[in-house]
Amino acid sequence: MLESVYVDKHYHLVVECKQGSKKACFELYRLYSKAMLNVAFRIVGSIDEAEDVLQEAFLDAFNRVRDFRQETTFGLWLKQIVVHRAINLLRKRKLEMVELGEDQLDNIADEESGDDEEIQYKVAQVKEAMKELPEGYRLVLSLYLLEGYDHEEIGQILNISENTSRTQFLRAKRKLNEILIKKGIS
Repeated sequence: MLESVYVDKHYHLVVECKQGSKKACFELYRLYSKAMLNVAFRIVGSIDEAEDVLQEAFLDAFNRVRDFRQETTFGLWLKQIVVHRAINLLRKRKLEMVELGEDQLDNIADEESGDDEEIQYKVAQVKEAMKELPEGYRLVLSLYLLEGYDHEEIGQILNISENTSRTQFLRAKRKLNEILIKKGIS
């Protein structure tokens, strides 16, 4: 049986990097570093820590590049490494998420069900307000809204239940709305 291989536009650079080309590694870094820094920053909330995450993620990626099998794009593979590195940094900061029972989740879902219409905010204002969220809320909100993970994936990444991810997301959404209202943004 043939293994499916996804060829992206930077395939040749990945192949050269696997062969030990420092020039190819630098080019991959140049192509992906800005986007990956943004991913890390949205998760950790600090540019200094995001830069550290970025460097560690690229070192990890280049040390493991021989394991990359082109089953996805290099960018998606690298993004997973960045996300995991950023989350590990948060765990080092003793990130604690509270497990909630089903009845508590239902209560929160009922409170939020009438609030399903999304309010349009300017992206910069929302991102600025997100910086004020508690770390756990910001993390789940970022992974869900900005990085496109679903609650099952977030649960696996953060080692929490899918219900906890949903609860953190609903609470983060509510808290973000409070912050925006307090700032007069509506």
